[in-house]
Formats: sequence, structure tokens, C-alpha cells
Amino acid sequence: MSTTPIGSYKLFQKLHPISLLAQLTSRRATGCLRVYTETTSWSIYLEDGKLTYASYSDKVFERLDSHLRRLSQKIPTLNSATRVQMRLMFETNNENQSTSNADYHAICWLAAQDYITSQQAATLIDELAKEVLESFLALKEGSYEFNPEITLDGLPRFCSLDLRLIVEHCQKQLRNRQITQSPLPSAGSSPVLTQTQSSPSQSNLAQQLPKPNNFTLTEERNYKFSHKQFSKGLYTIACIDDSQTVLNSIRHFLDEETFSVVLINDPVKALMQILRSKPDLILLDIEMPNLDGYELCSLLRRHSQFRDTPIIMVTGRTGFIDRAKAKMVRSSGYLTKPFTQSDLLKMVFKHLG
Repeated sequence: MSTTPIGSYKLFQKLHPISLLAQLTSRRATGCLRVYTETTSWSIYLEDGKLTYASYSDKVFERLDSHLRRLSQKIPTLNSATRVQMRLMFETNNENQSTSNADYHAICWLAAQDYITSQQAATLIDELAKEVLESFLALKEGSYEFNPEITLDGLPRFCSLDLRLIVEHCQKQLRNRQITQSPLPSAGSSPVLTQTQSSPSQSNLAQQLPKPNNFTLTEERNYKFSHKQFSKGLYTIACIDDSQTVLNSIRHFLDEETFSVVLINDPVKALMQILRSKPDLILLDIEMPNLDGYELCSLLRRHSQFRDTPIIMVTGRTGFIDRAKAKMVRSSGYLTKPFTQSDLLKMVFKHLG
């Protein structure tokens, strides 16, 4: 097979997604098809004409997390703490996440750490591929390139999916959405087919793709990451706040399978309770009566047992002076109220690591 890339990503042009997939499948191509619009990109990985992974750049980890939440109903170890840990390790601020395979690396890590089996990873990839290709098939304009040198080499391969079956599924979903006038999956501001009639080039084009072979799973290869691993035992978190509502929210946010939470609403008695519980991390409110958070943090730092314990200041204050005070008493971090569960878990895992 020639190694000359198909197409060009320099100029936008009319796209016929299914015809493009049919061409690659009939050639039994191996490599990566990348498609671009002004705001979004798709990456479709093929091996011998079969799909091994598909992703697009819009809300990569939100989409993955949504599927993992559904899986967590059957797999208790896929709790919120595990998912946040995964995102901390692999999610970046790069808008075009799919080019670095961060989401695929995350799935490989989940399998390597035995959070999911190889079969569950294959099912997850299949579901993600359907979602990704559904948005891809709706494209009418964009640019693309196929590069046979971009593969998933060095990573475990969990499945080899038949594109014809996936396309048929996606076409059915698109038709159902047109009938019910439901919106298509988000793909930035990319041009898509809306509630109008499908273009002739899209109708029944799944027939262009070769007949399906048996679905196969390849052997998972040895896969190790150099990332620092978190222990799977319970962490003890001490929360000091004079508001019981805030304490209850923190306890609700911290998964009891991963965290043992000690709630303290009296700052004067906090030091003795902390000494007894020996926490791995302390969440400390700044604005408390009798003894504010700065004073308590300073007291804790003077104690040999807590010189290096992460202490996170929790407050509604956002000013420069307040943050400077927190640094002066050697706090480890600064969490601003109101915060979400994701905000809290990211801060906690950042300092527990």
C-alpha cells in the first residue's frame, strides 16, 4: 500500500464521510484518519481496515467520564476518586486532545491497573466509537488527511471493530434523531446535517463498506506507565469548618471507599482531634470564630507531626492578600468556595500524590 497521505488538511472541502471510510476499509488501511473543521478534529485509528479507536477533540474526558460513570454501576472500583485520578494523570489543557491519544492512554491505564477488564475496555471503545462516528458522519465540510505512520503501536489493542456495523448503527441513530427532531451530538460549531433530508450521498452508503468479519480481541500487551501510582487504601481527611453544612458537603463529595473523613466544627478543639486522627490531608476553613484558619495552620506547622502534612485553606476569599497570608503560614493549597466535587477531588489528589 502506498504511504502517500489521502487528502489534505490545508483547505476545507465538501466531505463524504462514508465514502472516505469505505475507501480506507477496502484498502485494508493501517494508520490514522484525521478530519478537521474550524473548531473540532476527529482521529480514527485503523489497523488492516478495522477500527481500533476513534476520538474527537470536543469534551474528550467529559465524554469518557460519562461512559465510565455508567460502567461504575457494575464496577464499584470506578468511583469518582478513581476517575478524577485518571483525569489528573492524563487530561491536559491542549484543546486537540485526540492528537496525543490521552483518552486512549487513560483506558489502557484503567485496564493495566485492573479497574476494568480487557473485554470491558473493548466494550467501552466500541461505545465511544459509535458516538464519535455519529458526529463524524454528519459532517458536510472540512479537511482531512490519512497518515499510515500514525498508529497505536506500543499500546495494547483491545478490539478490532467492523466499520460497516458501526456505520449502520450510526445511520439508524441519525435517522431516529431526524424523526424525533432531537439535536445531534455536540461537535463544536461544525456544519452538520440537521432536521433536513439526508444528502443522497449519505443514504444507504453503509453498503459500500465490506461485509463484516467476526469481531476479534487481540491479546493485551504488557503496558506500564511511569506515572506515580496512588495507593488503594483509605486516606484520612480532616475537615475543619464551623459550618456543618460545608462539612456535610465535603463528606458527601469524598467517596467513603477511598476516604475516611473526620469532621471537626470547633477550631479550638481541632488540634487534639487532629492529633488523634493523624490525617493524610487537612481541609481548613479560614473564617472561624475564636481561632481563624491562619492561626490554626501556623500552630499545626509548629508541631513536628504536621510539618509536611498537606493543609488546604478553604475560603470564600479570593484576594491577593489572603493568598499571601496562606503562603506565610505554609499552607499547601487554596480552595475557593463555592467548589464542586471535581474541584475538591482534584485538589485532594494533587496533594496526596
